[in-house]
Amino acid sequence: MLSPSRLARACVAVGAALITTLALAHPKLLSANPADKSTGPAPAQIALHFSEKLVAQFCDATLVMTAASGPTNVAAKVATSSDGRTLTISPTQQLAAGPYRVDWHVVAADTHRVAGNLTFQVK
Repeated sequence: MLSPSRLARACVAVGAALITTLALAHPKLLSANPADKSTGPAPAQIALHFSEKLVAQFCDATLVMTAASGPTNVAAKVATSSDGRTLTISPTQQLAAGPYRVDWHVVAADTHRVAGNLTFQVK
């Protein structure tokens, strides 16, 4: 059986480990609009919603049209929302029909870079 002082130290250690684990959690993509692998009309912007507040200056995305003739980068502005959890990609011109890929990378308070991509089709 643990003495009260040993039990208290054990509780502090477990609590510290839990806080450290939570602090080192990486941002996760919770949802996207348009959704990954979706087909629909040309979006005015692509919104990626994350589990944590992002560090805006270290986040970016590239929008690529992936037509059969080869990939073509699409001019777009990238910004984070006022709540800091959404990365928005706004094409500078309306998207033409075809397949697209969004390559993104984000950084949250833990300073670890997380990257991914999603695809969608404009009809």
